[in-house]
Amino acid sequence: MSAEDTIIGIDLGTTNSLVSVFTEDGPVLIKNALGSFMTPSAVGYSEDGTLLIGQAAKDRLVTHPKLTTARFKRYMGTNHEAMLGKKKYRAEELSALILRSLKDDAEAHLGHAVTRAIISVPAYFNDVQRKATKAAAEMAGLKVERLINEPTAAALAYGLQNRDAETTFLVVDLGGGTFDVSILEMFSGVMEVRASSGDAFLGGEDFTDTMMAHLAEKADLTLDKLAAEETSRLRAVVDTLKHRLTEGHEASANFVLKGKDVPLTISRTTFDEITEPLTKRIRLPIQRAISDAGLKAENIDRILLVGGATRMDCVRGLITRLFKRFPEHDINPDHVVALGAGVQAGLASRHEALDDMVMTDVAPFTLGYETSTEISPNVFEHGHFSPLIERNTVVPVSRSHVTYPLQKGQTEILFRIYQGEAPFVKDNVKIGSLSVSIPRNTKDYEAVDVRFTYDASGILEVLTKVISTGKETRLVIEGNPGTLSQAEIDARLKALEGLKIHPRDQQENTAFMARLSALYESLLGGEREMVREIIREFEGALHSQDARIIADCRQRLEEPVTRLENKDVF
Repeated sequence: MSAEDTIIGIDLGTTNSLVSVFTEDGPVLIKNALGSFMTPSAVGYSEDGTLLIGQAAKDRLVTHPKLTTARFKRYMGTNHEAMLGKKKYRAEELSALILRSLKDDAEAHLGHAVTRAIISVPAYFNDVQRKATKAAAEMAGLKVERLINEPTAAALAYGLQNRDAETTFLVVDLGGGTFDVSILEMFSGVMEVRASSGDAFLGGEDFTDTMMAHLAEKADLTLDKLAAEETSRLRAVVDTLKHRLTEGHEASANFVLKGKDVPLTISRTTFDEITEPLTKRIRLPIQRAISDAGLKAENIDRILLVGGATRMDCVRGLITRLFKRFPEHDINPDHVVALGAGVQAGLASRHEALDDMVMTDVAPFTLGYETSTEISPNVFEHGHFSPLIERNTVVPVSRSHVTYPLQKGQTEILFRIYQGEAPFVKDNVKIGSLSVSIPRNTKDYEAVDVRFTYDASGILEVLTKVISTGKETRLVIEGNPGTLSQAEIDARLKALEGLKIHPRDQQENTAFMARLSALYESLLGGEREMVREIIREFEGALHSQDARIIADCRQRLEEPVTRLENKDVF
């Protein structure tokens, strides 16, 4: 395959992001400069104004919360801005920096430039959020060949193992910030999505937030009164406890506040009780997906767990109880979406190893337009939602309606396009509008055919045709709330290009120093002095500017640093 044909697969996650490529041996994950497959979705500034991306930024979330940010994926497609120092960033710009870092890693691995990508998104991302993801990719210098729903990508990774089987998958994808569930069927080399559902504001981070509020209350801590750095350190401790509960029935740690130890302890039983409202929110999308697919629970052959948050016992227990059998997690839940995106990249580039593989998808939301209902002669109730493409319709798809003006003699019809499931448009998401001119006709109602065409990348085309004249009007959806225009994308791309970003080949050293700083902040007494000496030793190696000396020093210090990090004192 030529360099021009290479398409990479990217899992742009709330907590971590990964990149892959399809090879003769199947999808392969690509390591970053630190030798890890997972790049934390975090961005920050160092003291000298250099931008840090990934692990180096994540390690400074605790010590420099005002100069670092994470979890910005949830704000994609909104006007929300994160403040880093004195500069504001939209979620698209921050995501673009993560994507650029992944692009650099792929180019270092492949040995040539990469400009094309498949990017995974939550199945329940709406039109605005999908457009924001594409804008982020464009700022990162990537052309999006296709956006693939995360559960679909996961099923691709699993389905590739036995593409001739006839299997029905249920994919439960609970990541850091979003929850998706999809039902897919595999038969004769065809992977067909039957139904998708989910919750774009439910993820592992919500479980951490709930647990932090509970432990703070038990310890008589008022979260609103804690400084940003203290809140960040507390959250790091709570996140560690949450992870430990996946291995034991109880977890404990000490949180150091103003020089005093604050003991924190929680049992798995208590954790399950306080997060029960969250686990209840997992049930409804699963039930809706099964219903939309026209199936029953016993028709599901395989249940796949995807996303790091599915490691929680409360989630696995819920799925086991619902289906009365254990779900599968043979592939690392953190890796499976990126691997599936790599498979889709192979399909998009028509890799010879995938010639007999076909992929179909569905519309995650119902698409329609606003209509009015006559409740009495010449009295109309406005704001009704008229569906044209129902959710979970196989895409690409094209559907049409014939509609009429409210009154004779009317010269214009305004089509307001919405996405959602509610009967009234006020409860759905407006994604565009189109004004259609019609002949002035006082004898009859002019008929207008409106056609929606929706493709696998989430692109919607609206085409109207005035029946009497044959005049057609196409809709180019613009001006969605929170969506960047092309001019804004170009301007922000130019600004990002001028940023001083830390060189990829120095990321190991930057990340290690950030770890040392975070460790120093969290310890007291003699252990803090130990870290001070380690910092001095590593700084001495850095001043030598000899890559071999620096690498040897870093390797030698790894063991004592890791030992101190694993203590229950922060």
